[in-house]
Amino acid sequence: MNYSLIVAMGKHREIGKDNDLLWRLPRDMKFFKATTEGHTVVMGRKNWESIPEKFRPLPNRKNIVVSRNPDYEADGAIVISDLKEIPTHFNVESDKKCFFIGGAQIYKLALEQGLINEMYITQVHETFEADTYFPFVNWDGWDEEELFEFEKDDKNPHSFTVTKYTR
Repeated sequence: MNYSLIVAMGKHREIGKDNDLLWRLPRDMKFFKATTEGHTVVMGRKNWESIPEKFRPLPNRKNIVVSRNPDYEADGAIVISDLKEIPTHFNVESDKKCFFIGGAQIYKLALEQGLINEMYITQVHETFEADTYFPFVNWDGWDEEELFEFEKDDKNPHSFTVTKYTR
């Protein structure tokens, strides 16, 4: 099974604060949507709850929420308690890719378990005050391909680069 990860982070691996994003970048959101639509997305409970209710579940994607609470319910999503359960909900015939979309604990678990074959990383070219960070990655064995660079404009207050890593 091919697992991907998609994340946007600041210069020091910052990804969030107070269970929210650190920035509003419509151009990166457009990339996220285009990249993950039609696929399975896996997220932690906190990440699920941080998505405004009117956008849950993420449309045109199979949503899987990971929670330690066996009684947790996420309307419109599949709830699992262990990443090992993902293959039971992923149809190899019809589901294209499985994307881990956060938060930090889910990224860390997926990386530690060696599940990730591909990463799409948006590097925002600034530092931010944060309480949540992307985990450290051992970059040995990863190939890097810059997909595009975006200069800030009137709708996107920060410049960023999107890079794809594969192994």
